[in-house]
Amino acid sequence: MTKTHGGATMERVTEQRLGAKVRALRRRESLTQVQLATQLGISASYLNLIEANRRPLPANLLIKLAQLFGVDVAAFASDDDSRLVADLTEAFADPVLEGYDLTSVDVRELAAASPEAARAVLGLYRAYQAARATADDLSSQLRDGEALPAPDGTRAPSLIPSEEVSDYLQRASNYFPELEAAAEELAARARLTGDDLYAGLIRHLDQALDVSVQIGHWEAMRGVLRRYDPERKVLTLSELLPTRSRTFQLAHQIAIVTLGDALERHVADGRFASTETRVLAKVALANYFAGAVLMPYAAFHQAARNERYDIDVLGRRFRVGFEQVCHRLTSLRRPGAEGVPFHMIRLDVAGNISKRFSASGIRFARFSGVCPRWNVFSAFLTPGMIRIQVSRMPDGQSYFCIARTVQKDAGGFHAQQPVQSIGLGCQIEHARQLVYADGVNLESRDTLVQVGTTCRLCERTDCEQRAVPSLRVPLQIDENQRGLSLYTAVDR
Repeated sequence: MTKTHGGATMERVTEQRLGAKVRALRRRESLTQVQLATQLGISASYLNLIEANRRPLPANLLIKLAQLFGVDVAAFASDDDSRLVADLTEAFADPVLEGYDLTSVDVRELAAASPEAARAVLGLYRAYQAARATADDLSSQLRDGEALPAPDGTRAPSLIPSEEVSDYLQRASNYFPELEAAAEELAARARLTGDDLYAGLIRHLDQALDVSVQIGHWEAMRGVLRRYDPERKVLTLSELLPTRSRTFQLAHQIAIVTLGDALERHVADGRFASTETRVLAKVALANYFAGAVLMPYAAFHQAARNERYDIDVLGRRFRVGFEQVCHRLTSLRRPGAEGVPFHMIRLDVAGNISKRFSASGIRFARFSGVCPRWNVFSAFLTPGMIRIQVSRMPDGQSYFCIARTVQKDAGGFHAQQPVQSIGLGCQIEHARQLVYADGVNLESRDTLVQVGTTCRLCERTDCEQRAVPSLRVPLQIDENQRGLSLYTAVDR
């Protein structure tokens, strides 16, 4: 999409129903409908109809909104519809739905004509998955001779809390201006400096919040890294935490103690289904605040540009870990001071995704296994070493990706410290801004690694790592021939 206010870009943007995008940008700036309507010169009721997708967004208002929020018109071409189509396509790839001859056109029309109905279908599919998992667990217990749990009247949630929170962060573009402002206000009020951050946060907790900080013996804490007693106003941190992690936990606790109303507002906007999910969302937002305290936006953004996104240099300068730097890089979405739009994924050696966010446009599998050709898996073969990959997706889009393993900071000799892999990437056109692209021939076909979202949706029939047949390609197996994979096409 071109960065103009006219031509094909304007036509494609104004053809869409953009109510959700307008609402998200308004909330990002903490504006009420009345306030935004006044600035646009329209009535609040008309704005309400636009946000509810009951009225289209006229071109003149589109331009006003783009100028008001300091974004390009193309930013209103919401990625939500394409993400919804991708999630629906993956759900319909389930073998249980193979009998329904749905085409990609059918899926796109459903998402476009009735997005809420499409999300309801996804909700039903998630509920089906949860019920199937519960049935499998019960079946396993019966086979193993274990006693069944007593019925308590509860039902399995239709969406895993971590997935629900990830979706919320994605909708917000992982950028929360109110929390950024609160972090800057704290730094000014407590006179925090990079060299004195740990001591400064302890001093602020003591003098401004009457909270004392103590370091607990690891045997007394036993698996607990941070414990706060609100009645005694005592914050205890495990001695196993290195200083950088202690600093992060101090900032996190300050958010919990002082930003209760702000966190509750954000949680209310998320419309989460359960108490557990709401608490998890508040933890995620408090972590965001802590990251903003340790890595102030302006200073971090400037350093990232100057150092060409060298994660190790940034980590040492701001006294944080590899994963914390990657998280912060995904949140550099301030209008007029944006960073490279990154995607990030964290998974374990079994392929279980525990964190995901995409500002690059790349799609992550929601309901099935991740493509094993991603470098986020090969990183497990070289712990602590950064792996570089130029990835080509089936849609033709190329990405520049790095990946590295990380381990938890805390734990004694006998503690199990799980190894996880962090993947960070961007569209290929941004790659030269990264130090990791030096010496890499981004234009060479030999450099490209053909990857996919998940085997079930990938059309490539020549992949030696294909685990299941593709829904998009008829399965043809010759009992007299065998390729690199059972489902790999064989030249005849």
